[in-house]
Amino acid sequence: QVQLVESGGGLVQAGGSLRLSCAASERTFSDYNMGWFRQAPGKQREFVAGITRSGGSTTYTDSVKGRFTISKDNDKNTAYLQMSSLKPEDTAVYYCNARHSVYEYWGQGIQVTVSS
Repeated sequence: QVQLVESGGGLVQAGGSLRLSCAASERTFSDYNMGWFRQAPGKQREFVAGITRSGGSTTYTDSVKGRFTISKDNDKNTAYLQMSSLKPEDTAVYYCNARHSVYEYWGQGIQVTVSS
């Protein structure tokens, strides 16, 4: 069982930046593809960004391209989501996701609120 703990959320003004972190309990963190998802009130959870286990390839949903950057540090068992030029529509609970083979794990979620 992999435990994922998100941190770094909070309240920020539009145009500001935040960096989310996702610390994993798994020593074989380097085997896991990582992703960030978000869920706004009244909406379904949506994919935001993903990174392969080696960190060599990343993908983003169109609405965050050029503003968000996903990364992972396999030595620290941590994944990151650097968010810049934040917009009110980025307000949501952000979830960290880890995938390896048939296994998938989720963090508890962290609130990000962007004020206009």
